[in-house]
Amino acid sequence: MWRATTVQACGMWPFAAGSGSPMSGVPLGQHLFTGATVCGDPLSWFTRARYISNPSLFMLGMPGLGKSTLVNRMLIGLAATGVVPLVLGDLKPDYADTVRALGGQVISIARGRGGINVLDPGAMGTAAMKIGGDAGDMLRAEAHGRVLNMVAALITIVRGSAMGDHEQSVLSAVLHHLRERTPPGRAVLLPDVLRVLHEGPPRVRAVTLDRGEESRYRDAVDPLHRSLLGILDGPLGDTFASETSTHIDPDAPAVCIDISGIGEADTQLTAAAMLAAWSDGLGTVAASHALADAGLAPRRWFFTVLDELWRPLRAASGIVDRIDALTRLNRSLGLGDAKITHTLKDAEALGTDADRAKARGFVERAGMVACAGLPKAEMEDLGKVVGLSRREIELVSSWSSPPGWGVTGEDEEPPGRGRFLIKVGGRPGIPIRVAITDAERRLHNTNQRWTPNEVATEQVLEQMTNEVARAAEEGPPHLRLPVDDGEGPAETRWTA
Repeated sequence: MWRATTVQACGMWPFAAGSGSPMSGVPLGQHLFTGATVCGDPLSWFTRARYISNPSLFMLGMPGLGKSTLVNRMLIGLAATGVVPLVLGDLKPDYADTVRALGGQVISIARGRGGINVLDPGAMGTAAMKIGGDAGDMLRAEAHGRVLNMVAALITIVRGSAMGDHEQSVLSAVLHHLRERTPPGRAVLLPDVLRVLHEGPPRVRAVTLDRGEESRYRDAVDPLHRSLLGILDGPLGDTFASETSTHIDPDAPAVCIDISGIGEADTQLTAAAMLAAWSDGLGTVAASHALADAGLAPRRWFFTVLDELWRPLRAASGIVDRIDALTRLNRSLGLGDAKITHTLKDAEALGTDADRAKARGFVERAGMVACAGLPKAEMEDLGKVVGLSRREIELVSSWSSPPGWGVTGEDEEPPGRGRFLIKVGGRPGIPIRVAITDAERRLHNTNQRWTPNEVATEQVLEQMTNEVARAAEEGPPHLRLPVDDGEGPAETRWTA
C-alpha cells in the first residue's frame, strides 16, 4: 500500500480522492477499508473538531474483543495532552498499571484494605474553604447534595428499593445538624448519623412532624435507622464506616480507584464501591473547576472511565436514578466520559420500565457510540436507538463470530478482536482496526491469570533480571546475593 496526498496521487491515477477519515484526537487505528489513519476521542471531537455536542462515549461489545483496550489507548493519548484520566472503579484491574506508568495515583478499595467515607465532602469541602464567600457556599451546597445522593444510593443497594422523599428530608436535616456541630478538619461518619437519629435533636424532629410525640418520631426514623445499621453491619461491612483511607490527589496526572480486591460474588459491595468512587471522583472534578473559576488553580480537563456499567445497574431497583444523579450533579464543563458495558440487554434486564428507559438514555445522550462485535439481534435493537444501516449491522455482527479451529497450535484470535464501528449521530459509521503496541500489551493484559506457567516463569525471570541490572547500577548495598565459596553454608555468607 502506498500513500500520498490527492495532489500527488492524481498524477499517477486521475480518480484519487481523500478518504475523509477524522484526524482530530487520539490516533485510534486504521480505517478498515481504506487503511487511512483514524483519530478520535470524546474531548477532542467536542472541543476542537466540533463533531459532537456531548463529550461522552458509550461502548458496547462482547467480552474479549478489546473494548477496554481502545479506551486505554484514549486514556494514554489524552494524558499526553494534559487531560487528567479518572478510572472510577477498576474491576479487573484493566487500567491500574497504565495509571502507574503515567505517574498517577492508584487507590485500592476492598475489605480490610481501604475504604471511603461517603459523608466526607473531600476535595469539594477543601475547595469551598479556599474560595469562601457566596461561591464557597454554593460549592458546599453542591457537596451536600452529592453526599445525600451517595448515602441514598447505599441505602438503595442494601434495601433493594429506593428511599422515600420523606426519609431523604430526614437524612438531609441530620447532615446539616452534624455539619454545624462538627469541628473543622474532622469528617462526619455514618455512626455519627446513627447517634443523631437516636438522640433526635429539634431540627431533625421538626422534619418528621412528630408534634412532640416520641412514638411518631420513632415511626418516622426507624426504617432509615435500620437501613443505616444494615450498611454498617451488613453486606457492605466496614468499608464505609470509617474515614477515607486515601484521598484523591487533585494534582495527580491520573487517578485509578482499584476495586479488584472485592470478590466477584460480592455484588452489593462492588456496586456500592463503584458508586462511592464515582461520587468522590466527580466531586474532585467539580472542586477543580470551582478553584479555576476563582482564579486559584489552572483549568484542567478530565476524562472519566466508567467500566462494567452493568454491575451497578443490576445491584438494586432504582440504582439507575442514583447513577444518573451522580453524573448530572457534576459540572459538565471540562469533563468527558466513557461508559462501557456489554450489550443493550444489560439495560433491558432491569426491573422496571422507568429504569430501562433511563438506562437506554445513557446511549441516546452519548456523543460517540463505539460497537465491538455483537450478535445480529442485538445490533438490530441498537439500531433503533443509534440508527444503523443494514450493512453496518451485518458488519459488526460478523465480528462476534468465534475464532476458527486452529490446527497449527498457534493462538487463534476471534475475527472481531480490535475492530470497532464508531457512530456519531446520523453519520455513516467509521469501521476501524486497532493494533496495539508492545508497551500497551505489557500494560494492559486482561487475561493475566490465564498466562501459561512457562510464560509466567519467563516474565518473572525477566523482571528479576531487570531488577538485578538496576540494582547493580545503583551499587551496594541495594542488592546482596548469596555466595557459596566452599567455606560454609551459602545462606550464612553474603557479599555485595
